[in-house]
Amino acid sequence: MDTEIAQKVAEVLKAAAHPIRLQIIEALEKKELTVTILTDILHVQQAVVSRHLAIMKNKGILDCRRDGLNVYYHIANLNVINLLHCVYRHCEGQN
Repeated sequence: MDTEIAQKVAEVLKAAAHPIRLQIIEALEKKELTVTILTDILHVQQAVVSRHLAIMKNKGILDCRRDGLNVYYHIANLNVINLLHCVYRHCEGQN
């Protein structure tokens, strides 16, 4: 793997590597959701959810679409889901 690709991979992993971000990804794996719905699911402030969404959107993990006043977030790259499932299985196997 060349240095440029390794840097991009590291950035995507860092963008997902937070408990709240992992929970957001898990929620969005099922369907697209608004910030308000994610706030209710995660029981954290809207500003916190928005900050984490922006980080992941910036790295191409998430994308969004507008519908009137609502912004719906969804998984932009399903490869990230596959990677996280591998990590989940690894962690579950260590219990």
